[in-house]
Amino acid sequence: MAVLVTGSNGFLGSALVERLALHGVQGIRCFVREGSDRSRLERLKNKYPDADIHYYVGTLVSRSDPVKAVRDVDTIYHLAAALGGAPADMFLNTVVATKYLMEAVIAENPDVQIVHVSSFSVYGVADLPADTTISEQTPLETHPEKRDPYAFVKWRQEKLLLDYQKQHGFPLTILRPGVIYGPHGSAISGRVGLQLGGVFLHLGGSNTLPLSYVDNCAEAIVLCAAHKIAGVSVFNVHDDDLPSSRDYLKAYNRQVKKILSVPVPYFLLQLGSRAVEWYHHYSKGQLPAIFTPYKTANLWKGNRFDNRKLKSTGWQPVVSTSDGMRKSFDYFRKSSQ
Repeated sequence: MAVLVTGSNGFLGSALVERLALHGVQGIRCFVREGSDRSRLERLKNKYPDADIHYYVGTLVSRSDPVKAVRDVDTIYHLAAALGGAPADMFLNTVVATKYLMEAVIAENPDVQIVHVSSFSVYGVADLPADTTISEQTPLETHPEKRDPYAFVKWRQEKLLLDYQKQHGFPLTILRPGVIYGPHGSAISGRVGLQLGGVFLHLGGSNTLPLSYVDNCAEAIVLCAAHKIAGVSVFNVHDDDLPSSRDYLKAYNRQVKKILSVPVPYFLLQLGSRAVEWYHHYSKGQLPAIFTPYKTANLWKGNRFDNRKLKSTGWQPVVSTSDGMRKSFDYFRKSSQ
């Protein structure tokens, strides 16, 4: 069984390549850009020689490059997406790239299984009550234009894939992870708070933090793909024994380094967001609307999370939350020294 992995040399992508190798998959085709850092993949090639990990060099923002890459594979794991940068570049490297990939699929391999890694950010939770449980049945965002660029392009990317699936009928598995973390990842999620100058604004309070250790997330992708069914299947991805934002920050202070943090209650955050939004309109855009009531409600109102559907596949965390946090904090502590 040959597979194609886009975004294969990224944080999650390289973890997925390793999990595929551990599950005995042979013929792992890694779609990589010319000149990209392949050091993680090179280590995996040496560690798992029987997996036949090899490269397809190209770019998804070319109509021609994906054509050969999608031929003769049984499954495409689509992880490629822009995590930051100018909004136009993020749209190009996420939405347009996905469009070109799907054009190649429909032309060359229309029955292939697509496994897409989406995000919790596609859910529209701003208008839901606090502590609402987020499951696969939670409605998707209805006002993506009010969100940040990352949330918008991930929403648009998923919608594009759903539109293609509805038209062409290929099996589509969508995974929506929460906060993917681990060594080499981000130390503190925006769901916990934001750095402002020399002060960390703790915005998450006692909200549950939907952590997904990178190896656990990669294992979920492999197992959900194995439960191939006709049509569309969706799985939320997060670990068990989830900490609160406050507990995560306390553990970071204890195990990595102490940071100066100021807790901001949700009602004060909403008041500040309204003020920022008002001045953004009043000044005709001189102050960017970094905070708005809508964005604030999506990130920091607070939700509960449900991974029972994921567990129905037989998935269990390969790394516990306590061990995942310990491994991550050990890495961040050594990196900061």
